[in-house]
Amino acid sequence: MSKLEELIQQYCPDGVEYKMIGELSSFRRGSFPQPYGNKEWYDGNESMPFVQVADIGNNLKLVATTKRRISKKAQPMSVFAPKGSIIISIQGSIGRIAITQYDAYIDRTIAIFNDLSNEIEPKYFVYQLQRVFDIKEKTARGSTIKTITKEEFTNFEIPVPALPVQREIVQILDKFSLLSAELAAELAAELPARQQQYEYYKEQLLNTNTDIKKLNEVAEITDSLHATPSYVEEGYPMIRVADVKEGYVDIEKALKVDEETYNTFIKRYKPQYNDIIVSRVGSFGNFSLVPDKEVCLGQNVALIHPIINNKYLYYYLRSKAVLDYVNKNARGGGYKNIGIKDILEIPIRVPSAKEQERVAQILENFDSLINSIIEGLPAEIEARQKQYEYYRDKLLTFERKVIQ
Repeated sequence: MSKLEELIQQYCPDGVEYKMIGELSSFRRGSFPQPYGNKEWYDGNESMPFVQVADIGNNLKLVATTKRRISKKAQPMSVFAPKGSIIISIQGSIGRIAITQYDAYIDRTIAIFNDLSNEIEPKYFVYQLQRVFDIKEKTARGSTIKTITKEEFTNFEIPVPALPVQREIVQILDKFSLLSAELAAELAAELPARQQQYEYYKEQLLNTNTDIKKLNEVAEITDSLHATPSYVEEGYPMIRVADVKEGYVDIEKALKVDEETYNTFIKRYKPQYNDIIVSRVGSFGNFSLVPDKEVCLGQNVALIHPIINNKYLYYYLRSKAVLDYVNKNARGGGYKNIGIKDILEIPIRVPSAKEQERVAQILENFDSLINSIIEGLPAEIEARQKQYEYYRDKLLTFERKVIQ
């Protein structure tokens, strides 16, 4: 029998009494003077951290530095949360909880708990709140912005076992959450290491002592039609700057045009499978491959139809040498662009056809490995989170004591 089981047997063999949150603590919403955009409410001498929903982390702590600071003038019109306060978001991403690690003021989208009953451990109370809000969040009002009122969560019930039982549960959950966080950090750290390794080998493979040609000598380049179309719910995918990222274009996320617009936009050139698209404006210098689907080009992109190995050219266009060239030749200030003339003259190293095929195959294998890690990592982290939530809920759920 574990220590926790022994404590439960000793202190609550017949079940545990459940109490409403309103019986265990008083609480109030935060506040902030209106309008939010008034510059007088922010920064300046003696300003303090101002906590909004985004400043509540996922580790029961605030972020190290809040995005905004509240001015001395605005402080009397807000709500002060001293270090060690329990706060919870009740609008937007509801149920985000923290025990504050520094003095701060809190926004009206957040509630602060005060005068916690001496029959409940603060950290146990926090873990119970986390569990309850995970459940309640699914039924909260609102579509994009979820909201739970103070009055509603006043009536949320949590089990209140004897203090020794609470303390033992807190110790177990603290250790378990720490192990889960460490494992998630290890998994997250693996990806940058793999990506760095991939980039190193890619540059080694592509930076060979071979002939250098201009892009227009190894590919046909077509500029997009510069016209703004109307979009429809169902139709042909139109590839725009926002769609140009690494790999194949995700046509499921692309905006659609009708057949007449599609036919107009492909008169100049109809994109073919494994052609390469380059973004020319804004997020300029990104390259994507055309999937095996019927698509057309939107504004501010250009299409590259390789006459050498298409995958080799795609990988070379993503090399540091090309990135340096694109950055050097970009025009504009905050909204940069690169012209077709400069695209035509991008320098490309061109080894033999056999070597192009070999390099492309190696890099494609590397890409597959990286993508499998990218796809698998969130799933693994989510699995660990679900495992944590499962054991947390088991530890925090008790048979209800029947009151005679």
